[in-house]
Amino acid sequence: MKVVLFCGGLGLRLRETGENIPKPLTQIGNRPVLWHLMKYYAHFGHRDFILCLGYRGADIKDYFLNYAETLSNDFVLSKGGREISLLNRDIDDWTITFVDTGLHSNIGQRLMAVRPHVGEDELFLANYSDGLSDLPLDRYVEHFVAQRRVASLLSVQPQAAFHMVDADQDQLVRGIRHVRDTDARVNGGFFVFRREIFQYLRAGEELVEEPFARLAAERQLIAYPYDGFWQCMDTFKDRMALEDLLARDGAPWELWKAR
Repeated sequence: MKVVLFCGGLGLRLRETGENIPKPLTQIGNRPVLWHLMKYYAHFGHRDFILCLGYRGADIKDYFLNYAETLSNDFVLSKGGREISLLNRDIDDWTITFVDTGLHSNIGQRLMAVRPHVGEDELFLANYSDGLSDLPLDRYVEHFVAQRRVASLLSVQPQAAFHMVDADQDQLVRGIRHVRDTDARVNGGFFVFRREIFQYLRAGEELVEEPFARLAAERQLIAYPYDGFWQCMDTFKDRMALEDLLARDGAPWELWKAR
């Protein structure tokens, strides 16, 4: 299946890193978070990618046009550095379509912009470009197909370090609980769509607002619960958490590595 990745956001909450790069190119180890996500999909056999570009889209193009295989692959150097023989490769079997979907477009507009590239495929995958998971994608897709609905999203527990406040009508606090200790769940991305999704989109609409509301009203939207590893990268703190997992050789999303 084709995989649509939304790569055009400004990533304002990550500006504290001091790096003037698009958010999908923020490094986790020696590769950007976008690469880690694409590697995850490729592990399950989905290697046809459509990148919805926006802010600094040229940087993302340049990254792949000048892709350095030696950063994440073993190789043999010979003849004084004039020859490099790679022992394995990363992206030889990937197909990547780069589409400029607008600097200020929302997710719904970006999805509409790549509709011609999705073509007449019955099913396709889509995702934000800043979240990683160890979700068993094959089982998730099988569940979606069996349900015969139009769309599915991953329902996960929020990772934010906030506390939920329960107060009475006099604003006196009755209890405080960490958000992870509540029943609250959020949209974690990792969408699966039938091509009918485009029938629910209107010009200018944000995907998870009006279109998803229409789908929900018609009982066509699945919230797939998942309590395994899921982590978005909204802030510098999130990035450091992912870096730490990778440094300790405990990155759960690296399903392509034998453990």
